[in-house]
Amino acid sequence: MKEKIGFLLLEDGTFLQGVSFGAEGESIGEVVFNTSMTGYQEILHDPSYKAQIVTMTYPEIGNYGVNAEDIESPKVHVAGFLVKRYHPTPSNFRSQKSLGAYLKERRIVALQGIDTRALTRHLRDRGAQMGILSTITNDKKKLRQRLREEPPMEGRNLVGEVTCSKPYHWTEGVWRLGEGYRKNVGASLGAPHSRRAQRAAPLRVIAYDLGIKQNILRNLVAAGCDVTVVPSKTTAEEILAKKPDGLFLSNGPGDPAAVTDVIQNTKKLIGKVPIFGICLGHQILALALGGKTYKLKFGHRGANQPVMDLTTSKVEITTQNHGFAVDANSLKKKAVVTHINLNDKTVEGLAHKKFPLFSVQYHPESSPGPHDSHYLFKRFVDMMKRA
Repeated sequence: MKEKIGFLLLEDGTFLQGVSFGAEGESIGEVVFNTSMTGYQEILHDPSYKAQIVTMTYPEIGNYGVNAEDIESPKVHVAGFLVKRYHPTPSNFRSQKSLGAYLKERRIVALQGIDTRALTRHLRDRGAQMGILSTITNDKKKLRQRLREEPPMEGRNLVGEVTCSKPYHWTEGVWRLGEGYRKNVGASLGAPHSRRAQRAAPLRVIAYDLGIKQNILRNLVAAGCDVTVVPSKTTAEEILAKKPDGLFLSNGPGDPAAVTDVIQNTKKLIGKVPIFGICLGHQILALALGGKTYKLKFGHRGANQPVMDLTTSKVEITTQNHGFAVDANSLKKKAVVTHINLNDKTVEGLAHKKFPLFSVQYHPESSPGPHDSHYLFKRFVDMMKRA
């Protein structure tokens, strides 16, 4: 079969050629890189990658195929996918389909044969930037014109494109080999209950869906929470009317400062209910407290980021996926920095001295791993019990 050639053009004029192994067509997005060795299926389904073309730095991708269980949302969210070497014949007992066939079905443009090491070094030196993938044309002039029409990531609110359309109750727990996903069904949120019944029942949590990963919900259920997920447009008054034990702010895509409605609603909820935020939720919480965020040069994306918990001096290896960060100086007298990234000293966690709330920039629910930070779900549960 004749190979289908594809092209990548970056906004700075960098032009690369590869071989298509996904769908034919064109796609535009912010070109970023991820340093994980495994977990490409989870990456594809992470809503935080909305409007981004992901470059995998690990050279061999596709060797274990894909399956129906290892997903983080109902659809693939990446704008495109770039790898050095694609394996069309997977070898894994859980594999149900090849990665290439999976991407073609979901109309995702993907190229192999890209010098991902050189591209990663370029993005690290020049910064993440907009790019266009095409298997249709190599006309740089036409591609550059289409690229200019796409807005940059900074200032872009993408939450409305990935949030759920209506509330839903989540009951699925974590996965176990040979068992699949466990079912932990709690009482539905808002059901009448006495104080005694409330203490005995699972803690009732409302999760703001800003682009939530399903493994976050599974870990909340496994920690003893009864979880209801709500759209990002849900107001603070609607949440308080449900009388939850806690509020969770999820991960998600885009510029946190642009998600003004969620920031304003979170402001109204601080001090009224215990709050736990992850990734975009961490940034939203910082902004609601009066802090500021800024865009990183090339972001943190991978499963090998070292983070120190300043309350214990313990170092955790974490999975991360974010292009923006919280300005530490803007948090003075508003919140306490609890975690820092040991590579660049950026803020990785915060808490409040007075109100029951905390957040982290990284992903304690990460699948396939590492699992160093799972304790944070228990910390959230303990905080709700004390409130």
